[in-house]
Amino acid sequence: MQEAGGSRPAYARMEEGADGTPDAITPKEAEFIAARDSFYMASVTADGWPYVQHRGGPAGFLQLLPGNRLGFADYRGNRQHVSTSDLAADPRVSLFLMDYAGRRRLKILALARVVTADQDAALAASLMPEGYKAVPERAYVFDVIGFDWNCPQHITQRFTEAEIAAVIQPLTNELNQLRAEVESLRTQSKGE
Repeated sequence: MQEAGGSRPAYARMEEGADGTPDAITPKEAEFIAARDSFYMASVTADGWPYVQHRGGPAGFLQLLPGNRLGFADYRGNRQHVSTSDLAADPRVSLFLMDYAGRRRLKILALARVVTADQDAALAASLMPEGYKAVPERAYVFDVIGFDWNCPQHITQRFTEAEIAAVIQPLTNELNQLRAEVESLRTQSKGE
């Protein structure tokens, strides 16, 4: 398909530079990952069907671990255990991290494993976001194999409530100041 579409020479040059070792997470990727409050995880069922699961939590819940690894604490949910079951059959996953406001996305290929809290309570506890009120049942650990930054061309900008509040805060402050001034003028005019 790359040959037919004319993009093969560019991707061939990229592949020639690859030496077969996993892509190392750099500070750029680490900063991006730490700012995310959600991501999508694709796995494959034992029957070979693709499965995508949304994962969310406070910003930074997906954490960089030593050894070019990522991890997050998993809590009680809908009790389907689809992703966990998938990983027992095939540890390959793809993580898809989005920054809609900044129109950026990062795809990560990894080998995943699930570690229950009974197996390693310290690991599960270390992946808990500070002050988060949940009990971890397990940890997901990802050995990063590779990653790719994608083209932003068709990412529609979307903003969280917190991002919008930060942008309009100066307007809110000015509005509150003007309301106070109007109220003060009304009070003065009633007294005259």
